[in-house]
Amino acid sequence: MKNYVVKDLMVPISEYATVPEEATLYESVLALEKAQEQFQQSRYSHRAVLILDKKKRVIGKLSQMDFLCALEPRDANLDQIRKFKQFGFTRKAVALQQEEYLKSSPPILDVYSKAAKLKVTDLMQRPTEGEYVDENTSIDMALHQLTTGSNLSLLVTRNADIVGVLRLADVFAAVFHAMKESESQLPKGVTG
Repeated sequence: MKNYVVKDLMVPISEYATVPEEATLYESVLALEKAQEQFQQSRYSHRAVLILDKKKRVIGKLSQMDFLCALEPRDANLDQIRKFKQFGFTRKAVALQQEEYLKSSPPILDVYSKAAKLKVTDLMQRPTEGEYVDENTSIDMALHQLTTGSNLSLLVTRNADIVGVLRLADVFAAVFHAMKESESQLPKGVTG
């Protein structure tokens, strides 16, 4: 396999979906949609939006899961139902209780409208220490960092600045292609 480093596979910030910290959830959904449409050279679309402060520095990330969680109703009764799992109830039993409770919730269009106005800074995930990787790090080391942290992406740094995103899908594609290339070069009947 080619001796890739992180900067060979990363998506530069300029090609990634970003919104300012004052943005709403709706504005971030639009930014994600636009980035997915523009980033057609890869079949792996963006799955997150980066949140930028006034100095254009990354201060957080809003994943697809964060988007969906923002649509979930939040109230004390529902939070109590979600805690049933810790008392030994099965997922199915908890899901049935949630469904029953949600039957009396507001219509879904009201939920969407309310969620669309939420500020991204109230929903975003702030990067943790294990989510950064230097642009000159080998892909082998980055792969280890992705898997041990169960991360879908890492923020790529140059000195103290975030310059891109290394996505699990892109690392997987590079490893997969290297494996195929390696296997195709073996003599017939020999396995690696």
